[in-house]
Amino acid sequence: MHFFRSVVGLVSILLSETLAAPSDLRSRDLNSFIAAERAIALQGALNNIGPNGSAVPGAGAGFVVASPSKVNPDYFFTWTRDSALTLKMLIDEFIFGNTALLPTIWGYVHAQAKLQTVSNPSGTFLPAGLGLAEPKYQVDGTRFNGAWGRPQRDGPALRAIALMTFSNWLIDNGQKSTAKTIIWPIISNDLSYVGQYWNQTGFDLWEETLGSSFFTVQNQHRSLVQGAQLAKDLGVTCTGCDQAPELLCFLQSFWNGEYIVSNININNGRTGLDGNSILGSISVFDIDAYCNSPTIQPCNSQALANFKVLMDTFRTTYTINNGIPEGQGIAVGRYGEDVYQGGNPWYLITNAAAEFLYDAVAQWKARHNLIVDETSLAFFKDLYPTVTVRQYNSGNANSPFAQIMNAVTAYADSFVAVAEKYIPADGHLAEQFNRDTGVLLSAVDLTWSYAAFVTMSQRRAGQYPASWGTRNATAPPATCAATSTQGINVVFNVNASTYFGENIYVIGNTDDLGAWDIANSLPLGAGGYTSERPLWSASAYLNAGESVSYKYVRQENCDQPYIYETLNRTLTVPACGSASITEEDAWVGPVGTSGNC
Repeated sequence: MHFFRSVVGLVSILLSETLAAPSDLRSRDLNSFIAAERAIALQGALNNIGPNGSAVPGAGAGFVVASPSKVNPDYFFTWTRDSALTLKMLIDEFIFGNTALLPTIWGYVHAQAKLQTVSNPSGTFLPAGLGLAEPKYQVDGTRFNGAWGRPQRDGPALRAIALMTFSNWLIDNGQKSTAKTIIWPIISNDLSYVGQYWNQTGFDLWEETLGSSFFTVQNQHRSLVQGAQLAKDLGVTCTGCDQAPELLCFLQSFWNGEYIVSNININNGRTGLDGNSILGSISVFDIDAYCNSPTIQPCNSQALANFKVLMDTFRTTYTINNGIPEGQGIAVGRYGEDVYQGGNPWYLITNAAAEFLYDAVAQWKARHNLIVDETSLAFFKDLYPTVTVRQYNSGNANSPFAQIMNAVTAYADSFVAVAEKYIPADGHLAEQFNRDTGVLLSAVDLTWSYAAFVTMSQRRAGQYPASWGTRNATAPPATCAATSTQGINVVFNVNASTYFGENIYVIGNTDDLGAWDIANSLPLGAGGYTSERPLWSASAYLNAGESVSYKYVRQENCDQPYIYETLNRTLTVPACGSASITEEDAWVGPVGTSGNC
């Protein structure tokens, strides 16, 4: 504790110096820079959490706002995923000694208990829990009813992981009843969702691709393993946790023999090389894990090979990386084909690359050995050219093992140095920095960017969360099986020609379709819209056997009134156990025209 206080004091001094003379931030040595920026990043994250966050007035208590940015892009929402990752960082900071964060953690607990029950376009909380996979909400916790990439199935797993980490601290500190009665019901909802829907497709980490995501599956598996242990400790039942071995089996299918294909079961024209794979491995990092664990830890040979191929891709993607040789840190983005906001490096992924390497070094040192095989050999060749395929055991400071550890650590530091180069003098972090000039752009003060800098700093400082149980996880079966329980989904397809700025909703007599309230109606997506087939589509979970009345509605631009179809449609949902059904419709009624506002 005395050590922690001295570190906090040093960070406070560095932060005060930074605020007094921000131009000095990037002129310091790397250690001093990280100490100062870590304090700035921690405060930057807190500034984006309601109700007292100085950057997000109007945010509800406990809600984490993605960014204060409201235009180009508008990130003034609370995302389940970003919020969970941020709180996992804050909970770890709290456990490491920053006790001032406890009220913020409890604010998040209360906010998520409320949020789980909010009806939204992904579905309702009851009877099937589909609403738990809604990506984002308004900053006061009310539903966001616009078109979006939904469902996103990583959110429930990540929220459960954050809350289970906090629950374990409560148990260790004599508050088992609090963990059981207040926190576990929230966790249980999320784990039940994971167990039921893990083998159904959803949108990826970047909310662009519908398929199966490496990042999502890794975190879903971790949540079920961690949940089973917590349930045992609390004397409760974890519904869905028995699916963990099947998830682990499925996780192995993302490796194509050369690298990790981050999104599968989708043909989107991309290679599949994606920062998703780095973020996945660091989010399931376990200091006690074996490197050959099928959870694909940072020190895993497949993860290392993937890291090498991914870095080689970005080394030639961005102008600011020109001339940087192999074995030196670079600016890292989402994927090579990215065009969002111009397709640039991201602060959070560049820092995640460093964290990935710090994690791997920590795991090798904890195991006291390193095994280089044919899969990982190319990764090590960039850093230690004389490396060969064999086992390296820990030894003195001049041993090959120690030299390799130093080389990988220096490689990690070089990614932080790249981030330092392009972080503004005041230490504020945006989402991206320009691929040609390095100037920050896109969403300002991105909460996830701040959280990622802090977690990287934790690992570099030797601060590791407790094991989540990789050694005790049940091995995957020899043959994978899709054993989760599936609900009945109704897909609504309607052909409706629209102008740019016009949207289509479906409304009906059930809660899932808004109960005839346009504010709660289900937005359709135009991802399959073409001139030949102007398709708008959405899906909803509807009660087996019920009769449903519904119609489609046009939302006009320029505050023009909604336009409703001139007929009510009906359908009867099949009995339990039936497959999903699809309603193929064509718009009936008047059409709209742009208001030209």
